[in-house]
Amino acid sequence: MNILFHTPGTNGASWIDALTQALPEARIDRWPATSASDTDYAVVWKPPQELVTTLGRVKAIFNLGAGVDSMPDLSTLPESVPVVRLDDAGMAEQMCHCVLRRYREFDAYADQQREARWQQRPRLSKRDFVVGILGAGVLGTAVAGALVRLGFPVRAWSRARKAIPRVVSFAGAQELDDFLAATRVLVCLLPLTQDTERLLDGVRLSRLPRGAYLVNVARGALVVDAELIALLDNNHLAGATLDVFRDEPLPAGHPFWHHPRVVLTPHVSAMTLVEESVAQIAAKIRQLEAGLPITGIVLRQRGY
Repeated sequence: MNILFHTPGTNGASWIDALTQALPEARIDRWPATSASDTDYAVVWKPPQELVTTLGRVKAIFNLGAGVDSMPDLSTLPESVPVVRLDDAGMAEQMCHCVLRRYREFDAYADQQREARWQQRPRLSKRDFVVGILGAGVLGTAVAGALVRLGFPVRAWSRARKAIPRVVSFAGAQELDDFLAATRVLVCLLPLTQDTERLLDGVRLSRLPRGAYLVNVARGALVVDAELIALLDNNHLAGATLDVFRDEPLPAGHPFWHHPRVVLTPHVSAMTLVEESVAQIAAKIRQLEAGLPITGIVLRQRGY
């Protein structure tokens, strides 16, 4: 078995070491030192178009991330070549933290500490603290399930209606406004496509009830920055936790850095961990070799 690996990052050696240990029967080569002529599987991150066009005969291409918007034009590949993304990489853990931080009002207590003010705040009703998951794919389903287990009422929106235990499902453009109208914390997990870019503009975010909170861990281009800031400044939205941005690293002069109602993290909500990701890829390669189905195959016409 021959595997071709590519990443523009500096940790390529760590990936190759992990792949070698997980798949000792495979030969691991790195592009461009080796061509794709005899490749069975490709494991890539941000591959150039030059590489992708040579992968028309591989059994599968594994993308080192849950999102595939970093992949170039895939139309040069035959439909028989599956592109496979990583499954959940710990997203649910951070989303539970974000929701609990808002629900238990830890930011308000931090403000009180700075003022040396001892005051116990009345506990919010969990029954009325509705969490909305925007994007009910693999990641969204995992996050919804984790929040349900914590006792939160959860609703989810996606292109097509989903059956997720104890989660109210909304589907299609015609139900998006109703989904937003009763959501106290909006968790955005949508992929970036032509249909979702700039989806969360001022008009759409205004559909959230006054005092709602936004968490975006999907892609920065889903949000119109200036219009989000306007809604924070006029108190329609209480705050936002942002892990992803249209430009990364976030420029030093961007107003998000110092906005009092924005919590910012540098794209760490689902960091790709080498050993865990390689174990996942190795398991799927063995399933494919055995003729078994796998999860995570990208639907190219949808872009995710």
